[in-house]
Amino acid sequence: MHEMSLAEGILQIVEDAAARQDFKRVTEVRLEIGALSGVEAEALNFCLEVVLKGSVAEGARVVLERAPGRGWCLGCGETVEIQALYDPCPKCGGYQVQATGGTEMRVKDLLVE
Repeated sequence: MHEMSLAEGILQIVEDAAARQDFKRVTEVRLEIGALSGVEAEALNFCLEVVLKGSVAEGARVVLERAPGRGWCLGCGETVEIQALYDPCPKCGGYQVQATGGTEMRVKDLLVE
């Protein structure tokens, strides 16, 4: 389950930010997860509950925002929204679509005290 290692990476980002900016508590962690990232939101939420215990973010609200999948179609030259990697282009039906967005996951921001 790679969501556990992602949760541990998120914790490290939170702890690094707390050390740099000297805050004592995180009340909300907002994440942006691309539709094409392969991250299972429910599994990540579960892993974060476990990993954040005992940290400055224990009990913090976790908000997951989905970023749409985007791709550039070599066939028609259009940038299109796609739901999954290797989906056909919704405009021309071609399968030569390169993902250009929605593959990332990032910590968007933190609400702190």
